[in-house]
Amino acid sequence: MPLTGQEYVDSLRDGREIYIYGERVKDVTGHPAFHNPIRMTARLYDALHSPEHRDTLLAPTDAAGSNGVTHRFFTTPHHAGDLVADQRAIAAWARLTYGWMGRSPDYKAAFLGTLGANAEFYRPFEDNARRWYRLAQERVLYWSHAIVHPPVDRSRPPDEVNDVFVHVEKETDAGLIVSGAKVVATGAALTHYTFIAHYGLAVKKREFALVATIPVDTPGLKLICRPSYAAAAAAVGTPFDYPLSSRLDENDTVMVLDRVLIPWDNVFIYGDIGKVQLFTGRSGFVERFAFHGCTRLAVKLDFLAGLLAKALDITGAGDFRGVQARLGEVLAWRNLFWAISDAAARNPVPWRGGAVLPNPQYGLAYRWFMQIGYPRVREIVLQDVASGLIYVNSGAEDFANPELRPYLDKYLRGSNGVDAVGRSKVMKLLWDAVGSEFGGRHELYERNYSGNHESTRVELLSAQIAGGQLDQCRAFVDECLAEYDLDGWTTGDLSSFTQLRRRP
Repeated sequence: MPLTGQEYVDSLRDGREIYIYGERVKDVTGHPAFHNPIRMTARLYDALHSPEHRDTLLAPTDAAGSNGVTHRFFTTPHHAGDLVADQRAIAAWARLTYGWMGRSPDYKAAFLGTLGANAEFYRPFEDNARRWYRLAQERVLYWSHAIVHPPVDRSRPPDEVNDVFVHVEKETDAGLIVSGAKVVATGAALTHYTFIAHYGLAVKKREFALVATIPVDTPGLKLICRPSYAAAAAAVGTPFDYPLSSRLDENDTVMVLDRVLIPWDNVFIYGDIGKVQLFTGRSGFVERFAFHGCTRLAVKLDFLAGLLAKALDITGAGDFRGVQARLGEVLAWRNLFWAISDAAARNPVPWRGGAVLPNPQYGLAYRWFMQIGYPRVREIVLQDVASGLIYVNSGAEDFANPELRPYLDKYLRGSNGVDAVGRSKVMKLLWDAVGSEFGGRHELYERNYSGNHESTRVELLSAQIAGGQLDQCRAFVDECLAEYDLDGWTTGDLSSFTQLRRRP
């Protein structure tokens, strides 16, 4: 059976090396930077055991030798109906965090759910793929990933930056000794395993050709955290003041490997330079993470659209035509991403052994539009709610001050009968979503989540060329061009009416 919420929490007390604000965290489950995000993740695990969510979230395990249930997205889909059910499961989990946890456990199921059908790709480590497919299903293991080289000396070939980039130092009977750093291991402090691979920069030496997984408590693995929005929220305010950042911060980390032993059982690819280069195109991971990300973003935009609508009601600006037009634009972005997610699920492409993948053409469209759509939605909020976002009191404590309270009740009330507490609550939630450090990080995340702004466009073009779609578009134009020439129409059913032309 999948882990329960409490089992998940208990599983993180394992001696992992996590550093924040100059100190090593003794117990990640109790630290202010991680406590609430861990409990929000525990809600996801508890939902797997809830009668309310069971039919939507769960499916029978399908790994050889397994006989249980798991989150649907951890299994192999064989037709559009399976992917539609996967979409519903992804959305149901995303709603439990209001769409704000992009790297929930089902995110890495985008990779883990491919290992059964695609095990042979990892030869001679195909048995590892099958074993991890079963283990991940049975407990719904939580994996993060770090697949990008740090932004250090990127002008040089990766093989020349071996003092920074992840590489194998030594091969032993027990496994590979690995050193280097990866960025950005989002949410890794909350997870069981971290997956490492390469994305983007090519490698030319076998010691860099590595795809593997590492338990987070492995000796020598160190996670160096950025500032914690959750801890900062607790230090300067209350949940009333920071309702998102205080509980939904997936801390991004620099992952450092200091002579880490990766057992052979945890290796998927090693030493095969060609296969490492093919990983993103042949693993199925990219098609599935785009499907997951699009569905999760659609849920997030459900939340933002509703929150913006409430804020406009409170400010009394909701009846202005321009404001209505821009709220309609937010809803159009919301509808677009739901449509892309639906299209990817309902028009799958055949894959290995009878399995299917979400349609990659729609996934590529999502990866482009998200970089434009999310910043635009945030811009609309800042533009139309405007000063309403900062026309708020300092914190929840102000309402307990008997001298101040009458002024708050009078001057900070909202429109349409909303009192000052209700108005402040909505505006602080909206500010946390779009204006706080947490909100700014989320725009950065959505812009770069699936690759930089140029790569997503080039990859879309490359895919359309490789799949023949661009040639089909050219051929479509050629059909039109072939129907006329200098002498007029070349088809038998159209007339040029040359007698109507004026002659000099």
